[in-house]
Amino acid sequence: MPTVSAHVALTLAQHIDAVFGVMGNGNAYFLDAIEKQTGAAFTAVRHEQGAVVAADAHFRASGRIAAATSTYGAGFTNTLTALAESVQARIPLVLVVGDEPTSGPRPWDVDQIALASGVGARTYTVGRADAAATTVIAIEHALTYRVPVVLAIPYDVAALKAGEVPAAPAPRVPAPLAPKGEFAEGMLDRLAAALRSAKRPFLLAGRGAWLAGAGEALGALADATGALTASSALGRGVFPDQRFDLGVTGGFGAEGAMELIREADVAVVFGASLNQFTMRFGALFAPGTQVFQIDVTPAATHAHVGGFVRADARLAAEALVSRLQDAEGSGWRESVDVPAARVYEAGDETAPDGRLDPRSAARRIAELLPEDRVVVSDGGHFIGWANMYWPVASPDRMMMIGTAFQAIGQGWPSVVGATRARPEATVVLTSGDGGGLMAIADLESAVRAAGGRGMAVIWNDAAYGAEVNLYGLKGLAREPMLIPQVDFSAFAAAVGAEGVAVRTLDDLDCLAAWTAEDPATRPFLVLDLRISGEVIAPYQEEIIRVNS
Repeated sequence: MPTVSAHVALTLAQHIDAVFGVMGNGNAYFLDAIEKQTGAAFTAVRHEQGAVVAADAHFRASGRIAAATSTYGAGFTNTLTALAESVQARIPLVLVVGDEPTSGPRPWDVDQIALASGVGARTYTVGRADAAATTVIAIEHALTYRVPVVLAIPYDVAALKAGEVPAAPAPRVPAPLAPKGEFAEGMLDRLAAALRSAKRPFLLAGRGAWLAGAGEALGALADATGALTASSALGRGVFPDQRFDLGVTGGFGAEGAMELIREADVAVVFGASLNQFTMRFGALFAPGTQVFQIDVTPAATHAHVGGFVRADARLAAEALVSRLQDAEGSGWRESVDVPAARVYEAGDETAPDGRLDPRSAARRIAELLPEDRVVVSDGGHFIGWANMYWPVASPDRMMMIGTAFQAIGQGWPSVVGATRARPEATVVLTSGDGGGLMAIADLESAVRAAGGRGMAVIWNDAAYGAEVNLYGLKGLAREPMLIPQVDFSAFAAAVGAEGVAVRTLDDLDCLAAWTAEDPATRPFLVLDLRISGEVIAPYQEEIIRVNS
């Protein structure tokens, strides 16, 4: 007869096909049921944080919700940083955990509901009679609000016999939010009139526009108005016509592109939160620019927004296209040199200290990376280089896990989740030496999961680069900010990967050879880039200016 844990596993597996985790006392019966009684694939990671990271990356890469799992107590507390990142980034996933018995806490138990609540995640606790229904409710909550949820199985309930698994309804997902009411329709009329009369219209889209499937409608709107386009860092590639796209806004953007955006007289933002980085700390738009925002949030998310419509990005874009069918394009986008505006600094082969210039290394790597790449990024100073120099085909092919919560050390397990979500693609990790060391246990997980479909670029400057740039320049003690030179190529070899210490651009020829090999037979590749810490990424220079 199925146990309570089996009820959870069997119900979960009706809606989730990937589970990531570390086995322990609290989730042993759940994992037994996943392995023996469901078609869901379990992938082991080596640290519980990695379980949540992998489930997070799986959703970002595919749009399909996944599950993570850990035991109670120390296993659960190890997930909290990754859980906080998923909350901040609005990523739906289900974390299945063991919990204290219903009779009360043992000496090693902690208040897991309070801890989850502290980082913004809701907990659902299953019982003997309601495990299947509670599981569906948890999935529905995650999908409805785009947040992670915790599904707790008390220790003394996990193995109880619970009868046959009852039929449970499928989780309900809200319909796209259409513009509703006199105010919304009036604002769309006003917005359409502004675009019709604009001499230099500009459209900006973010991850929300991608999730809404707004790409085609946004392309039609850009064509109707003659607008230049750009995206937030999480929305790159959402516009179908890249000929008139300025790339990413904010500190990752090319200076020439940002100057063109400052010339816009009307700007419409779809599904982007307009955080401080996207907005260049308030300097993205000129003071005279009319800024409109369309988002599912209850209100505008930046003070520079002069008109707001609460709506799904696709539905709002389609409504604007219907209003502008007879519009004459402004002609602005044909009058400017978009390719020239998108050019980044080439950099030198080496910096003055003799180590690699990260800009030239990034450019050379971009020339050699496989076309089918999905890029996953840890957090740290280095995030500028991949975001500036490595183009990707769509928003689900570039993900930054850790930046929402300003965390590092989530890189290696993100390879695991992305690989399980997109097994046909080549998953490329970009990480720093600080974050790479923090999560080093899951280097083995990445190698095991991805094999020749995965590789990693470690920007190794022997330091916590962001701290050196922000605080070392202020005269604070640099010693705590430094890391002894670490050989990541040796780490790679220890777990069956190919590692190369890259000190010159010629050393990157190994990447060309690797890319030419058959993914089925080549090894996981780790490029240990010995870069200079003296070259500061433009986005970091913006932060330095603000903090000064």
